[in-house]
Amino acid sequence: MNTDEKMTGDLFEVDKRLSLKPVVDFNTYLRSAFGDGPCTCVRCTASGGDETGYAFQHTFNFDGKPTHRRFASTAGSDVLLMLKKAWLSYTKAELTGAGNLAIDGVKDFVEPQLHKRLLPLFLASGLVKEVDGELRLLPQSAA
Repeated sequence: MNTDEKMTGDLFEVDKRLSLKPVVDFNTYLRSAFGDGPCTCVRCTASGGDETGYAFQHTFNFDGKPTHRRFASTAGSDVLLMLKKAWLSYTKAELTGAGNLAIDGVKDFVEPQLHKRLLPLFLASGLVKEVDGELRLLPQSAA
């Protein structure tokens, strides 16, 4: 096999780590973390959707469509648990529970069409906080 054949073959090789169950589960979780339409929680309904003063965002816009975070399954500790499993499975290393989060490292095992959901979920769940342009993992009570 010559060099050109090797390079062409590499283009069609799929990273087998992407099919590991925790990685697939994280992508599925990320896909289902948001529901269709704006948030209809008591606060959003009472305020007519005005989220001024909210610590965390409730309604998001992906691909021109309003979506809302599903609170029951997206607490910071839930997101962290799913992320830790996928991270360990994909990288074979533990995700540190504190410090900076390498979002590009997470994107390595997240389906490209779901990349736009990562940061909103991480911030809205309270998993991370943006500090000086870096994402810092915050302590989670049930992690």
